[in-house]
Amino acid sequence: MSHSYEDDPGVRWMRAYQGGDEAAFDRIVEVYSGQLYALFTRFLGPAPEREDLVQEVFLRVIRARERYRPTARYSTWLYRIAFNIAVNRTQRGTDEASLYDGTDEGGEAVWSEIGDAREEPPSVALERGDAVSAVRAAIASLPEAQRMALVLAKYDELPYSEIAVVLRSSEKAVKSLVHRARENLRARLAPFLQQELP
Repeated sequence: MSHSYEDDPGVRWMRAYQGGDEAAFDRIVEVYSGQLYALFTRFLGPAPEREDLVQEVFLRVIRARERYRPTARYSTWLYRIAFNIAVNRTQRGTDEASLYDGTDEGGEAVWSEIGDAREEPPSVALERGDAVSAVRAAIASLPEAQRMALVLAKYDELPYSEIAVVLRSSEKAVKSLVHRARENLRARLAPFLQQELP
């Protein structure tokens, strides 16, 4: 089954941009910046460089200007770029945990308001009754592909077929990733959930 994405507003703006319409690029930035910022926030937590990462996505859009072809919804194409950037960012550290060391370059605690995913397991945040912190910490501790699949399914309500495009995977594999992510979260949050039961 072949889709035509030409009626997607993002695709139309990108086509116009390819044709030399610079204002169309401004429109893309205006419409999709918020979605990308939210995606980086859910994937990385309140990392100080989220705005830089959003800009990096748009820099890649500029670089892809000539070769862009609409093979998915425009937002899905942007999310795939964002996922690559997010993964590169997490892998620049010595290991994945370095992403959650709770400080920025100046040594300021950036995770203080949501709890540090490495030093504070979800159960500790949950013992304080801080469900939001615990869920965020638990999501942050998931492997990257599971985390992105869950974020896109839960928050962006993307169908598995679109998530598969973002992750360069199959629909079946995505279904399995989301299932595993939910199981992992359930296991990590179990101590709290049991406490909550009468």
